[in-house]
Amino acid sequence: MGQIELRATEKWFGDLQVIKGVDLTIADGEFVVFVGPSGCGKSTLLRMIGGLEETSRGQILIDGRDVTDQPPYKRGLTMVFQSYALYPHMSVRDNMGFSLKTAGRPRAEIDAKVDEAARVLRLEPYLDRRPKALSGGQRQRVAIGRSIVRDPTAFLFDEPLSNLDAALRVEMRYEIAKLHQNLAATMIYVTHDQVEAMTLADRIVVLEFGTIAQVGTPKDLYRSPANLFVAQFIGSPSMNIVPCVTEAGAYRLEGGRGGPFDGPRPAVKLGIRPEHITIGAEGEGQCDATVDVLEYLGADSYIIVDAGPLGQMTIRSHGDEDVRPGTRVGLVFDPDRLHFFDSAGLAVR
Repeated sequence: MGQIELRATEKWFGDLQVIKGVDLTIADGEFVVFVGPSGCGKSTLLRMIGGLEETSRGQILIDGRDVTDQPPYKRGLTMVFQSYALYPHMSVRDNMGFSLKTAGRPRAEIDAKVDEAARVLRLEPYLDRRPKALSGGQRQRVAIGRSIVRDPTAFLFDEPLSNLDAALRVEMRYEIAKLHQNLAATMIYVTHDQVEAMTLADRIVVLEFGTIAQVGTPKDLYRSPANLFVAQFIGSPSMNIVPCVTEAGAYRLEGGRGGPFDGPRPAVKLGIRPEHITIGAEGEGQCDATVDVLEYLGADSYIIVDAGPLGQMTIRSHGDEDVRPGTRVGLVFDPDRLHFFDSAGLAVR
């Protein structure tokens, strides 16, 4: 079992409150990702769950047991950090089995657990090597293997891929996803990289200044952001946000045109994702713009335009789109993909 529950948890550093009454339940076997900008409290919250930071107020429960005041070793959890922290003079086998050795476990049990973890992580050919003979991705797999042998209630990952290059991050995302499928263990993963969050998570917890802005599946957060912060944080390139006016069942863009609006209350911002805008002739769609930059990425192209009073906007199009900087175009918004936000930044519909 590996259910983790946070009840009104708070963290204070003197007079500074960094975690502001977080309530969250993580189901047994669930992969949950904490994501948010630097300073939002995601690593602090993870360390509170692991017992590396004291909880100022509230409760932390693991499988219904209150562990708020218990030290890390009594919580049955294990942490994987961005630093591998491997012993350079030990082999991979000895690094992975070290915690079991210090706990006085029999040699046969240690070997069996290390061999099984090595099989899961595809480390069998490297068991007799030392860390200096491994790549960064292999070292991180050893650090994960060191956690697996302890058979923890849950795994806590604190930005484990941030020290790797782009290609290795892609490889390790796959490794961690497969690990979760094979072990069916509870995993909590902290990252500032929304691509990691979107590709790994069963649910994403978006944190903003120590509070939860929204919790949901990657698809829920992408398609139905609860507020402006989530709308602009989730998605790459980020959602285009432009000012609008709503009245009499319609919306109107400043310096542009508009369309029907059926929200329950007035909106002051309209959001549209880059892939939900198409390029038309000047005078078509919701507004006109001048092409500034075309970024060709192969299968896709990002077209960055100047929409006058609406500001800069980004359109995601197929890679064969051929528009030149300086061209005047019309921007056609998909009417079924519009997001409206009120003056408090909350989603209207």
